[in-house]
Amino acid sequence: MATIADAPGAVGEPSAKEMRMVIAASSAGTVFEWYDFFIYGTLAATMATTFFPSEQPIFATLLVWATFAVGFGFRPLGAVLFGYLGDKLGRKYTFLVTITLMGVATAGVGLVPSYASIGLAAPLIIILLRICQGLALGGEYGGAAIYVAEHSPQGRAGFHTSFIQASVVGGFILSLAVVLTFRFALADHWEAWGWRMPFLFSILLLAISLWMRLKLSESPVFKAMKEAGETASNPFVESFTYPGNLKRLFVALFGIAAGLTVIWYTAMFSVLSFLTGPMRVTPTVAQLICGGSALVGLGFFIFFGRLSDRVGRKAPIVIGYALTLVLMFPLFWAIGGAANPELAHAARRAPVVVFGPACDYDPFAAKQADLCGQLLDHLSKRGVSYTKERTPSVGVSIGDQPVSDISPQGLDAALGAAGYDLSVQTPSAGNIAVIVLAILGLMCLAGATYGPVAALLTEMFPTRIRYSSMSIPYHIGTGYFGGFLPFISQYVVARTGDPYSGLWYTFAVVAMALLVTLWGLKETRGVPAP
Repeated sequence: MATIADAPGAVGEPSAKEMRMVIAASSAGTVFEWYDFFIYGTLAATMATTFFPSEQPIFATLLVWATFAVGFGFRPLGAVLFGYLGDKLGRKYTFLVTITLMGVATAGVGLVPSYASIGLAAPLIIILLRICQGLALGGEYGGAAIYVAEHSPQGRAGFHTSFIQASVVGGFILSLAVVLTFRFALADHWEAWGWRMPFLFSILLLAISLWMRLKLSESPVFKAMKEAGETASNPFVESFTYPGNLKRLFVALFGIAAGLTVIWYTAMFSVLSFLTGPMRVTPTVAQLICGGSALVGLGFFIFFGRLSDRVGRKAPIVIGYALTLVLMFPLFWAIGGAANPELAHAARRAPVVVFGPACDYDPFAAKQADLCGQLLDHLSKRGVSYTKERTPSVGVSIGDQPVSDISPQGLDAALGAAGYDLSVQTPSAGNIAVIVLAILGLMCLAGATYGPVAALLTEMFPTRIRYSSMSIPYHIGTGYFGGFLPFISQYVVARTGDPYSGLWYTFAVVAMALLVTLWGLKETRGVPAP
């Protein structure tokens, strides 16, 4: 095809055909790259038993999410490195490098021997590969978003870049689809080695993505800037010294990246973990529910991106933040009530109270220090919510009735007698519909806050330092506020015994983001770049 760069007046508006190719290649690469990143989270339970000590399941799960967070923690460094290259050398070749690094690192996870085979070397190698994934992702998103935005005709950037936003969800959906496909196809070998195939599958995705992206030309905006000799001498330094940019970086980090990320991760990862964990829903059913809901919810990202071309970027984000604070807990209560009705009814009808003189629970300990902590550990593993009261002696009551036998077997028997169904659940069709509607409500909130963001961040910063200035706050915000969300929320739940308590982390971050956005975000639609 005739590329934009080859066309007469290369800095002018691209044709509709050229724009479709730009969006398709950039979005497909983003889908594949986020697939590589999310596949780790999708297979978190398997990773915990394969690569980490399994004597303490909750500890192993926390280690998995901590390692998951390591990848996010290195995203800012990737943003600095590849942002510098993107502003100096160009958008196209930079995100060719990032997707190659991501694909190779992901395939490597599928080849690492288990903890049982090589001991501590296994988690150490996994951490190294997660670091590579984090570095790659730190350079990918900014490059793809800017590349599409700098090709977009006037007044269409929100709509066109919303496909990049939707591609992030597409990566999550693809990770679930591939996992389920291999799980069914390799059912007899899944636990032994079949789970490795989704990681190795990324080699094929890498080949497809490289083929598509090699067909693209450099961004016309960057090409014109380079020909005019206006590229930044040091994009990283200029990002912090350019007039007015410090405030823009602050707002982008604490007002935009932090808020939208925790909403999106709560809508997807927290829901999936909530269903398979405390609600005890069959993993395959939970994955199908979340994947199907995400597929339908993709439309919200496109809708709000397009809407932002008409009403501005700020309004959907502010309204989305405010509605999240109001609706998040009720939507999760609806999910919990529909996912495991008997467990929810039992928790309301016969609440569990644990008594003890110093009732502390350490989720990192291989064995709890005292009997009270051991009781909390047992209840946490069962997904049973509880409250604690300080008393001289250790005991448990269920529905105001003291439990005479507080051994693990006796406690389970008492819970069963009180109506706590601790078996693995498959919700009814009607209840699945309720769960899907609640997830779609969360996806709508995520779409309102995420859909317009690629256009917003591109428009916020000067062209000469756009890649660096956009990527650094975005990946610090998403890497730390979002990347540590599963770990922090799981830790809060483990310490409190309340399966909904981890949502307070999301609530606090969104409240902060709303205040910062109201204070410092200026409308960017139709406003010349600073």
